Amino acid sequence: MTNDTAPTATRKSLQIPRRLFHCSMGLSVGLVYQFLLTHSRAIYILGFCACIVYILEQVRVNYPELSSKIKLINKYIFRAEEQLKESAGVPYVMGLLLTLISFPKVVALVAIYTLAVADPLSAIIGIRFGKKKISENKSFEGSGAFFLSSFIITFLVFFWWSSYLEIMLGPLLLLSFLVAICTTLFELIPLRIDDNLTIPLFTAGTTLLLCGLLGVPL
Repeated sequence: MTNDTAPTATRKSLQIPRRLFHCSMGLSVGLVYQFLLTHSRAIYILGFCACIVYILEQVRVNYPELSSKIKLINKYIFRAEEQLKESAGVPYVMGLLLTLISFPKVVALVAIYTLAVADPLSAIIGIRFGKKKISENKSFEGSGAFFLSSFIITFLVFFWWSSYLEIMLGPLLLLSFLVAICTTLFELIPLRIDDNLTIPLFTAGTTLLLCGLLGVPL
């Protein structure tokens, strides 16, 4: 890959097109699963997509002379660190697939939308407006955006779900608050595992556990 086509962005880069692509893909998966697909059909389709993503990533990494031809994608979607290795697209789609396979629909939807919205939104707010640092790569502003979006997502998904099951407003608000707190604190942990894999699985697991503790039906 020549220098003029190689990606130059880092984790600290705003990279809006990448964030929007991240968000749109997650929202698309969530909305299609929520309103159009059964659990089994969603698994088949997302599993097929995961295979395609993995194959394309192998081609991109092992045949740089081909990937150098997609200049705009290299510039706006990939990071410099992903030039010679798999991009975050692989753990992203695997995180979605494992979440969908492993958890009840309403819980999986909370996790999918959290990955799609809270994760990129916190990065944008943190990079653009983050002044009060929690750590080198985290800020109060970014974490606040993650907490607020996670709270809203959990509330809205379970509010939609309550049209099928009777859920009281009090437990729903408490559930949304606790899920948002737990996922926000987890997002601050500097794990070496890609957060596109850990965030949806942790969010789904935490939501499932809290539903059991609070008696929220699934």
